[in-house]
Amino acid sequence: MNQAKLHRLISQKGKNDQELFDQRLATNLTLIQKQFFSLYSEDHHEKHFQKLLKLLPKLFLERPEVLREQDLIRLQSGNWYQSEKLVGMQLYVEHFNKDLKGLQDKIPYFKKLGVNFLHLMPITTRPKGENDGGYAVNNYLEVDKKYGSKDDLLQLTTAFRKNGIYLMLDFVVNHTSNEFSWAKKAKKGDKKYQGYYYIYEDFTIPAEFEKILPEVFPETSPGNFTYIPEMEKWVMTVFNSYQWDLNYTNPEVFLEMLTNLVKLTDMGVDVVRFDALAFLWKKIGTISQNLPEAHNLISLFRMCMQVVAPGSILLAEAIVAPTDIVKYFGKEEKEGNECEVAYNASLMALLWNSIATKKTQLLYKSLMNVPSKPKDCTWINYIRCHDDIGLGYENHLIQELGWNPEMHRKFLLDYYCQRLDWTPAMGMLFMYNPKTGDGRITGSAASLLGLEKAIKSKDENLLEESVRKIIMLHGITLAFGGIPLIYAGDEIGTLNDYSFQNDTSKKGDSRWVNRPMHDWETISNLNDKVSPQSRIFHALQKLIKIRKQNEVFADRNNLELYHTGNDHVFSFERAQGDQSLLVICNFDENAQVIDSNWIKKLGYFSKGEPLDLVSDEKVILNSALLEVKPYQMLWLMKS
Repeated sequence: MNQAKLHRLISQKGKNDQELFDQRLATNLTLIQKQFFSLYSEDHHEKHFQKLLKLLPKLFLERPEVLREQDLIRLQSGNWYQSEKLVGMQLYVEHFNKDLKGLQDKIPYFKKLGVNFLHLMPITTRPKGENDGGYAVNNYLEVDKKYGSKDDLLQLTTAFRKNGIYLMLDFVVNHTSNEFSWAKKAKKGDKKYQGYYYIYEDFTIPAEFEKILPEVFPETSPGNFTYIPEMEKWVMTVFNSYQWDLNYTNPEVFLEMLTNLVKLTDMGVDVVRFDALAFLWKKIGTISQNLPEAHNLISLFRMCMQVVAPGSILLAEAIVAPTDIVKYFGKEEKEGNECEVAYNASLMALLWNSIATKKTQLLYKSLMNVPSKPKDCTWINYIRCHDDIGLGYENHLIQELGWNPEMHRKFLLDYYCQRLDWTPAMGMLFMYNPKTGDGRITGSAASLLGLEKAIKSKDENLLEESVRKIIMLHGITLAFGGIPLIYAGDEIGTLNDYSFQNDTSKKGDSRWVNRPMHDWETISNLNDKVSPQSRIFHALQKLIKIRKQNEVFADRNNLELYHTGNDHVFSFERAQGDQSLLVICNFDENAQVIDSNWIKKLGYFSKGEPLDLVSDEKVILNSALLEVKPYQMLWLMKS
């Protein structure tokens, strides 16, 4: 945006500040009212709705001037979060470079790699012992001392804005810790704050819930309720005994949490990651996940944000079945009115399936069964994160391939979790349930893709395969459509960190194996272009640069899958204006061939040999077949 236009926008905003707020409120009021009264009956909660209408202008007036200006610019510039220029990274601050000041010092590193969107794992205050990696929240707005202070966070967000870096922070919307101020007051007998949680005099009602409710952490935290001796009552704790579920059937909880949400964005947070939002509404006789009321509640949060802080957006942390994920963008009248962004967990899990099987049938079949997302929403595409890899594939799709779903999941666990001698993967099991055979996979991308085993065994062929796999999977996330998110350390092929096994507070949770310290010594030697770590870094750096230079990578719902006729090869096309990009990936350890006639029909050879952006070489056909090398990725550009 040119400076003249920018100044006009800011000038307009200064003149019409209240008017612009009133316009946004008028635009969204009908849906806000409908969603509010769908959750809280009009007969009993009219006063709470009036309280909300008084809260919204108050929150708007408290929003910092610089962010109100930014809101206006973003509203005028369109869906900034769908841009090809966005490339993200997820990290633990204390593992990356000590604290918030240390993170600010590393802005040049992010710019060198090309990253301009950061998801920081929780930095707010939490219990000193077990705290679920910071997802047990003591305060939504106070920075834990080990990361610095609130002033340090404000300085960081200011520096990010100056350097064009977007920030995403978590908002643990489903629960607080048992040390949160509301929980402490509830323990002391305060009836008001006992009403902020699901608290019961005896186990009668909890017993009814337990008949249907699944267990999130059956190994470490069985059951969904915890007895609290101080109250002599039971409290709902779906995740861990020290995480108390918030009771959103109480409208006071919504009003308090909306205030916390807006004040979080007021510190310069661009994207708010709504943690565990599938669990927000509880109802006896259901599994209390993905309920219609939860969707109405999320939409209510979103509509209020649209009025008060429209420059900040919401990310759905909903690791649910593929057909359920798109619902968090909103359906019918709520379409595009829940979360603007969601994790593409289906793509992530399917890519790991294709690595293990060397086949792409389930990848194609599953992606083609996911409903289209709204045009104003986007995905976050990733291969690894701080969490485990779940195997949430659709059973009927596995069966259609002639496979047994239970045996197939067992194969994947065996393949990745060192239960088969011949596999290159060195992962670990997480939350394995011997009764059902269900389990999840942990491990760094590099260790799961064979790099750790290759280095230990000094197997040069395996090392080469591993590097190719790492680059290919990241390349798919960079090209697929949405915001690519690199997990910190994966850009240099960081291996598993087994030191968690010596820490009593962590050793029961194998997810810590993929939460390593950032390796700055390796980064200081990236000029050594021969090492696998350097090769991975420079390959991703190049792909990121290509992405940012070509508008075809922007998410405009412009993706089409193509079957190649070879089950080992995955292909899709992105198109934007006069540009088209064809991505072709070989998931097999052997070279594969595909019929090139369909590629010709798409026009990629109409003006001569197309350029492969990955290798910077023209693709030359000597026959009707195109050869794709082991774990090779092609980005063919047609313009």
